[in-house]
Amino acid sequence: MTQPDALASARLYLCTDARKRQGDFEDFVDAAFEGGVDIIQLRDKALEAAEELEMLAVLRSVAQRHGRLWAVNDRADVASISGAPVFHIGQKDLPLTAARTLLPNVTGIGLSTHTPEQIDAAVATSQGPLGLDYFCVGPVWATPTKPGRAAVGLDLVTYAAEAGKRAADGTLPWFAIGGIDHSNVEQVVAAGASRIVVVRAITEASDPTAAAKSLVQALETVQR
Repeated sequence: MTQPDALASARLYLCTDARKRQGDFEDFVDAAFEGGVDIIQLRDKALEAAEELEMLAVLRSVAQRHGRLWAVNDRADVASISGAPVFHIGQKDLPLTAARTLLPNVTGIGLSTHTPEQIDAAVATSQGPLGLDYFCVGPVWATPTKPGRAAVGLDLVTYAAEAGKRAADGTLPWFAIGGIDHSNVEQVVAAGASRIVVVRAITEASDPTAAAKSLVQALETVQR
């Protein structure tokens, strides 16, 4: 499967810190991939660049073993050096055009969106070989991983579902994110999402593999 195909078919995207407290990063990401996670992003603002590169080398090795994708957040220099197949930026991070000058054309780049206007802009910038490859919509519900960020609610998920169809080929991948877990994933899918990003639903699970499998099953069940 090529990288664009892998990104297009991805449904479950996990963001995790370096798990310094638990000391089990390699085992954790291995378990998450085993459960069906398609992309794992290392997002840990406490890491210095050198330490992040070390952790990314571990993530890369595990991801390649499972034939899955892995992502870098915010730091285009780190993404470039590590050879990350996926790079994610926020609204106030490095602009897409600048990121493209630093990263190979094959790198998939995603963007966080929080309003209808930002979604429309994301769709508009998806056209062409140097455009955006996916976007995220959220936070659907308030979450401690994004303190101070207001919840956007399910209506914006529905808006994104319609907006995504207006992409050049009608297949621009997008993910709902923010407070999504086993108790509400069906609501998110019913609102129009076919892909989700989770954090605590897997990072705080006693069995990451089982937690991931449960989320994948929920996605598949609702989408039938």
